[in-house]
Amino acid sequence: QVQLVESGGGLVQPGGSLRLSCAASGFTFSSYAMNWYRQAPGKERELVATITSSGGSTNYADSVKGRFTISRDNAKNTVYLQMNSLKPEDTAVYYCNAYRKLTSSNYWGQGTQVTVSS
Repeated sequence: QVQLVESGGGLVQPGGSLRLSCAASGFTFSSYAMNWYRQAPGKERELVATITSSGGSTNYADSVKGRFTISRDNAKNTVYLQMNSLKPEDTAVYYCNAYRKLTSSNYWGQGTQVTVSS
C-alpha cells in the first residue's frame, strides 16, 4: 500500500521558518522523483520544488527560489522542504508527490497546512 505522509506544517510568523517532511512507503522511493506542490484557497495547485530520484538535481518555482530547499534521504524514504523567510503568500496546503516517468506512476500525500501570519 502506497503512502505519503506529510508533517511539519503549522502557523508561523512572517520571516520565520518551517521544515516539512514526507515519509514514503509502499514503493521504491529511490526510483521516484519527488515534488512539493502547494494550493492556496481559491487558487490552482502549483509546483514548488522538485528533486530527482538520486537527489542530484533540484528545481524551484521562481516565487520560492533562494528561500526554500528540497532534499531527500533515500535511506529513510523521506523528502524534506526547508522553508525560510516565509511570507504570508506562502500560506497554503503543501502536498508531497512522487512521480516516476518510466511507469507514469504518480502518488500524492494528504497535505499539510502552512499558515504564515502575524
